[in-house]
Amino acid sequence: MEDWMPPSDLAAAVAAEGLCDRCLGRMFAKLGTGMTNDVRGALIRESIGSAKVEEEDCPLCGGTFLDMDLFADAVAEEVTAVESDNFLVGSKADPAALALEKEIWQRHSLDAFESIKTELNREIGKAALPMIHRPVEFKTPQCVACIDTRFAEVSLDLSPIFIKGRYLKFSREIPQTIWPCRVCHGKGCSRCNGTGKMYQTSVQEIIGDIALRMFDGKEHFFHGMGREDIDARCLGEGRPFVLEISQPRKRKVDLEELAHAANQSELANYLRLEYTDRAEVKRTKTAEPTKTYRVLVKADGKVNKEEVINAALSFRNVHLDQRTPRRVEHRRADLVRDREILWVEAEVLGDDTFSLTLETQSGTYVKEFVSGDEGRCVPSFSGALGVQCRVTELDVIAINEGFK
Repeated sequence: MEDWMPPSDLAAAVAAEGLCDRCLGRMFAKLGTGMTNDVRGALIRESIGSAKVEEEDCPLCGGTFLDMDLFADAVAEEVTAVESDNFLVGSKADPAALALEKEIWQRHSLDAFESIKTELNREIGKAALPMIHRPVEFKTPQCVACIDTRFAEVSLDLSPIFIKGRYLKFSREIPQTIWPCRVCHGKGCSRCNGTGKMYQTSVQEIIGDIALRMFDGKEHFFHGMGREDIDARCLGEGRPFVLEISQPRKRKVDLEELAHAANQSELANYLRLEYTDRAEVKRTKTAEPTKTYRVLVKADGKVNKEEVINAALSFRNVHLDQRTPRRVEHRRADLVRDREILWVEAEVLGDDTFSLTLETQSGTYVKEFVSGDEGRCVPSFSGALGVQCRVTELDVIAINEGFK
């Protein structure tokens, strides 16, 4: 008997389960090298003098492997219908077969076995490979074709596309991302005219809907480096973002064409688009850049130009205690946050109006810094000036982040 052979009494006990050569060999798959499971099983059967069992009569596989060409054709048809640089085959086996397989392992205390799913994945992949003309990728496949071997039905799991860039927001009437209707929570009602949304479009949808069509994807997600209020514009070089497209059947889209199509909008523009990976989402979401704003301010009464300028100059590297603003306390925890104003510059425009340009720590509520928010922000510009003020317009003019 060859060195790799299992003990004859164990081999005979397992063969007595009525297994075909392939399934018998799979029970000892880690013994011996350079042979397939059916060859291994035939050699084991010969060594113990067991009668041959046809695959279609096997209680474990039931002849599943006889349909290998059918499975490979089904996988190849689905995979070649989508764009990908590589692929991987997965499978769903009959639950009864998986349960019986586990019983056999446990009943005979086997430790050198291979799962029927592993063999199906490997053999279907090998049979399909010549028809697909793409390499197999085990770690990060772009396309996973999972075949249900009971019905020869294939489902595809396609890795997402990630596109990074910057956006400019020109409108003071759209949000950054899709905003579900507060009344129906996205189901559609009279408040939202059946759309399920508070606002009919967003920075996300303007580019996302176009990208979804171009990539033939299922859904889009938008990951911004922070966000501005709906009534704020985002100007300058824009705000960094990552657009994610799920289940894309196409992967080779010209991003210049995508930007050109999206930039037909008068509400927002998109710059410096390039392909990236999932790690960029985390970098974007966790970045804490300083922000530069320009705000138009109206005071409750006339203001003195010199006093406005002096008040602005007094805020250099000044820390604020900012309690969660009243306007967002319904969706944010009621906390007092330490935030820093790096510098402020002022320009008086009229008796009761002036503009401020300021750089702040990430997460600073600028409107509340100006108004004081009824004492919830200390110190405040209103407090320093001695006149109650409020922001009438706000623009983000720079996101001072450290990576492109």
